[in-house]
Amino acid sequence: MVSRRPLGAGFWALIGATFLGFLGIGTALPAIGPHVRHDLGGSDQTVGFVIGIFSFVALASRFVSGPLADRRGRKIALLTGLLSCALAGATYLAPVGLTGMFLGRILQGFGEACLYTGAAAWAVEIAGIHRSGQALGYVSSGIWGGISTGPAIGQWLGSFERAAFTQVIAALLAFAILLWVPEHYKPSPHSGPRRWIPKILVPSGLAVGFVNVHYPVITGFLVLHLARFGNSGPTAFSAYALLILFSRFFLGGLPDRIHPSITYYGGLVAMALGLGVLAIGPPPALAVSAAAILGFGFSFPWSSTAARILQKVPSGERGSAVGVLSAFVDLFVGVSSFVAGGVAKHFGYSAAFVLGALALVAAAVAGRYVFTREDTSDGPAEVVVADGCLTG
Repeated sequence: MVSRRPLGAGFWALIGATFLGFLGIGTALPAIGPHVRHDLGGSDQTVGFVIGIFSFVALASRFVSGPLADRRGRKIALLTGLLSCALAGATYLAPVGLTGMFLGRILQGFGEACLYTGAAAWAVEIAGIHRSGQALGYVSSGIWGGISTGPAIGQWLGSFERAAFTQVIAALLAFAILLWVPEHYKPSPHSGPRRWIPKILVPSGLAVGFVNVHYPVITGFLVLHLARFGNSGPTAFSAYALLILFSRFFLGGLPDRIHPSITYYGGLVAMALGLGVLAIGPPPALAVSAAAILGFGFSFPWSSTAARILQKVPSGERGSAVGVLSAFVDLFVGVSSFVAGGVAKHFGYSAAFVLGALALVAAAVAGRYVFTREDTSDGPAEVVVADGCLTG
């Protein structure tokens, strides 16, 4: 029997700190390009380099943040990420021109990797492995909430300097909150060579990677595509983002209550439906509905896959598992950004949406190797006891 005790104050403090960390990131992010281009005199290519260096650093840092969370503790990894985000904001403000922007984005990439890995692994430890889907859903809600709210705050602040300062304050406030949250996880000694990508994670990494191929299509081409069909792009994107936020918050526990393969494949079906409708260039009402269905479907594959993997790996390897899965997402999003751009250029915007839908076929195939028959047990061997610690 597993305990269904309510999530305590420490868990919600963790989610709040995650929200603040990504709120700071979102506040400064939209203003980076204009600041580099107009205030610092950089070229359009320089803007691309400043923005893009974050992704490469974040991808590489996933392989550092995971072992850090496993060997030093989830709290250490998360605090390290928040401190790096605060330093990134401070570096943006340093009077060193473009050098400060590049250094700040490097610190931001490392900080985001540690922030997410630490938050996800720690949330699962507090909630219990039997509620890993719910815990990951709440973490994602904090991330999406912060990223969605941050740009509005940055625009209201009116300048890049104020936005960067807000990033510093938000990260330090989150840091201060987490200092008072106790951590029950005890790192276990690791012996032998470290496996960078364990074989068990390859199918799940491919699954979540292919699921995320659609993301650069939506962010890059949704508004442009729908401009010819009633100009409903901004509203459709808002519907997409809001459905992700609310579904992960209120329905994130579904992979814990029913077999995660059901929520995984159900999410893929909803995503395929949404992308298929968007590809044909529908009228505004149908376009907004399709984007909402797409966001709803996208809410489930990550938590379904990650919950299944975290139930399989030992507690001392869960941080590394989250880091590797996140690295697959970074890699696929980065590569598919270039591929989708080429497809849209040569075949039109509709073809880019078809590309996202076709990637779901590959995600479905990869899912067969994640949700195997031996995974149909009633639940993991670990249960949650009264003090929140895990025991076999």
